[in-house]
Amino acid sequence: MLRVYLICVGKLKERFYQEACAEYVKRLSPYCKLTITELPEEKLPQAPSQAQIDAALAKEAAAIRGRIPPSARVVALCVEGRLRSSEEMARMFPDLAYSREKCLVFLIGGSYGLDETLKSEAQVRLSMSPMTFPHHLARVMLLEQIYRGAKINEGGRYHK
Repeated sequence: MLRVYLICVGKLKERFYQEACAEYVKRLSPYCKLTITELPEEKLPQAPSQAQIDAALAKEAAAIRGRIPPSARVVALCVEGRLRSSEEMARMFPDLAYSREKCLVFLIGGSYGLDETLKSEAQVRLSMSPMTFPHHLARVMLLEQIYRGAKINEGGRYHK
C-alpha cells in the first residue's frame, strides 16, 4: 500500500479545517497509509526582519528534515513550483511502484513558506495555484487532490 506523509508547519486550530482534513483522511484510508505530522512554527516578532524570517525557516527546515523517512520522494508545496492538473498529480502515485522511492512526502510550510534549501532538495516543487492561500487551507486542498488522484487511478467518477 502506498505510504503518504504530510509534514506540515503549524497546527490546525480552526475546527472547520480539522473536520475537512479528518474527512479526507477517512476517505483515503483504503488507498494509502497516510501520516500527518504537525511541527511547530517558529515564533517571530510582529514585524520580523528578513534575517529573522530566514533563521526561523532554517530551524523549521531542520525539524522537517528530521521527519522525512529514508527513500522518500519529497514534494515541496511552494508558489514557485510547477502547476499540475489533477490527472498529472494522480500519475505521481503509480509512478512510485517503479521507482526506488518507497513513499511520497509532501511538505507544507508555515506562514512564511519553506526554506530555500529544503525546496531545492525536494524532487518535486508543486504549486497549488499562483494565488496565495492560508497554509492550513493548502493542507485541506492537498488532501482533496490526493483523494481525487486515488479516484482517478481507480477509474472512479469522483474526479469529474
